[in-house]
Amino acid sequence: MALFKSIKTVLSKTRSAFSQSLQFLGLKTIIDEDTLEALSTLLLRADFGVETTEILLQRLKARVDQSHCEVRTALKLELAALLALAPQTFSLDTLTEPRVVLFVGVNGAGKTTSIGKLAWFLKQQRKSVLLAAGDTFRAAAVTQLQTWGERNQIPVIAQPTGSDSASVIYDAIQSASARKIDFVLADTAGRLQNKTHLMDELRKVIRVMKKLDASAPHEVILVLDASIGQNALQQMREFHAALNVTGLIITKLDGTAKAGIIFAIMTEFKCPIYFVGTGEALEDLAPFEADRFIDSLFEEEMK
Repeated sequence: MALFKSIKTVLSKTRSAFSQSLQFLGLKTIIDEDTLEALSTLLLRADFGVETTEILLQRLKARVDQSHCEVRTALKLELAALLALAPQTFSLDTLTEPRVVLFVGVNGAGKTTSIGKLAWFLKQQRKSVLLAAGDTFRAAAVTQLQTWGERNQIPVIAQPTGSDSASVIYDAIQSASARKIDFVLADTAGRLQNKTHLMDELRKVIRVMKKLDASAPHEVILVLDASIGQNALQQMREFHAALNVTGLIITKLDGTAKAGIIFAIMTEFKCPIYFVGTGEALEDLAPFEADRFIDSLFEEEMK
């Protein structure tokens, strides 16, 4: 229940926009042109994007026409169907030891903070963790990760500012293997997704870690800032094309009414959303649960 309250709180702005805009539906069981236009406006304002909005409206109309259910109920079911396109659970499997998780994303998305929070989460699951300070371009990033390590009582592998990021992460994997540690969480420098040479450096990191473990990285997690809306979708396109993103952490949902971007990403990529940031505290990283996420969007409106 605590998780539900966290998600409910974090989605307050999006939920408020939904609940106010859905009032016009009442108990409608027919979708006319006015209803379609109003729903289209609602979804676009919540940053579902044009493509996802069009797909949703087509499926929604078909469902209502066939079943004559309430439009509001049909919308909830269609949103649930979208999120069901991919499993949303971060695997705690450690058959491969260590399990290497590479974090990527642009500056300001909350990448290093998310690593610290995930480290805390994994410790609660009784997993051993090691952090790799692979953002060697900024001394502050290394210091920040070391602070998270101290708070979590977790070792951090770091080298001086300007060191080779691939070398840091290589050393971290070696160290974790020797210590039989379950997870390596590897930070990387924040970068714009359209800077080819920076994306090439990430590819180099992956090539180097494969010298130790051909299956590494076992996860490539992209951290996205929900408040930037459709720009997050473009970031996903670029990072996924370069690195094959395997999962997402969505941050800053509490400061935006644009939670629809989650559905836009799912429509195009079917990529799991592992966690959402729910605040600034150490424990404020909630496993993403699709059903509770959708319930929290509709709960206030459904009273």
